[in-house]
Amino acid sequence: MHGLERVPRLDAIRSFILVANHRSYFDLFVTMMVLVRFVGMQQRVVCPVRAKFFYTNPLGTFVNGAMSFFSMYPPIFRDRNRGALNRSALDEIRQLLRQGDFALGMHPEGTRKKDDDPYTLLPAQSGVGRTIHETRLPVVPAFINGLGNNLILEVARNFLAPGSTPIILVFGNPIDFGSLLDEPASARTYRAIADRTLEAVHELGQEERAIRERMCGPRVE
Repeated sequence: MHGLERVPRLDAIRSFILVANHRSYFDLFVTMMVLVRFVGMQQRVVCPVRAKFFYTNPLGTFVNGAMSFFSMYPPIFRDRNRGALNRSALDEIRQLLRQGDFALGMHPEGTRKKDDDPYTLLPAQSGVGRTIHETRLPVVPAFINGLGNNLILEVARNFLAPGSTPIILVFGNPIDFGSLLDEPASARTYRAIADRTLEAVHELGQEERAIRERMCGPRVE
């Protein structure tokens, strides 16, 4: 874990947004767990997720309930015919954030990046930009690398060989959006804000790369 000193005092914030890269189903589980354990986060966690795993797969439903008490919510559907449900879900999230005492975890990329390069990111999705613009909450960026998607394998590695596949998590300072939050609500404004969040996450990725190279040696391309 690196950069915890950059995270603001969460007990002094009613609600906030965490943005992170997305390579594993468990990225936000681990990142939020660290904030609870080491920074004293007490806000209730909500993280919009793809319905395909966490709400339609029995293993995903079990993981969501057992590991997060269903904080992986609300489900987001890929089916365009359910677009109205997705819009309603995001409206609900924004309302919860305005009420206070919530921590929202989001992936600016919108979906997992599945290739072998953790340091390039998918294009930012404007939904995260709209949420930030409408709520005006502090946004904490993070970059996590080393987690896979096989839960049983991850647990086995944790107990049998934790040093063989290190998981490195880097937090950044709250993102400075400059005058972007004062721009009129529009698709262009939302995209610019989303791009800024992705830029902050990418910068942390370069920091994580340097840390990993010091620990494990240069990455073999």
